[in-house]
Amino acid sequence: MADSITEQRLTGGSAPVLDLTHAEWQSSSQGVGDVQIAFVEGYIAMRNGRSPEIPALIFTPGEWRAFVLGAREGEFDLT
Repeated sequence: MADSITEQRLTGGSAPVLDLTHAEWQSSSQGVGDVQIAFVEGYIAMRNGRSPEIPALIFTPGEWRAFVLGAREGEFDLT
């Protein structure tokens, strides 16, 4: 049996089911863009602020850290 959420996903498991109804969604400090995040029950949820009815992506702290570090290093730059 997988021990972590990441291992569960890799072995075909699903993301945790979190109650996001009372989540405190945050936008960027510049107030631009449509991405919002919320910290809920030890996980990080990310959603499209223009379409909040679409399910959020759920990250473990380790997954979120890898994403943020990759973004800072330009891993996702399209130019």
